[in-house]
Amino acid sequence: MSRTALFEGLVFDEDRRTLATTRVGDEAFYIVDDAGFKRHVPAEEIDRVILSQLRGQILDNKQAVAEGAMKMMGAEDLFTKAMIDSSLNNIDENFRKLMDVGLPESARQWLGMLGFKITVNYHGEVVDTNWPSAASGEE
Repeated sequence: MSRTALFEGLVFDEDRRTLATTRVGDEAFYIVDDAGFKRHVPAEEIDRVILSQLRGQILDNKQAVAEGAMKMMGAEDLFTKAMIDSSLNNIDENFRKLMDVGLPESARQWLGMLGFKITVNYHGEVVDTNWPSAASGEE
């Protein structure tokens, strides 16, 4: 059970409408408007699909992710690399923690500006994910 909708504001239906979110008790839901019927889809179901996809991309590009993180931090030393490698090796635990605390609003806004978008059908199943990508020639 997820307390927050990680990707609030970034999940859309097939008609390109942003899904509303709500909480029922301690559980977060995305709300899919199916011709007036409000389907409440547990946020955890959608969020886990996206985190699984993200995990695959990170692990497939582990070296590039580590190098990019070091450059962003402005610290390209052995200790920073070890810290980042440890974080990447514990990615599943880090995602579990993220599910508990959620993404900051600024992070969600940043992802939205980069073009990150999740599309779900009226059952709440993820049918498409638009991942931000760098233009050719950029690092």
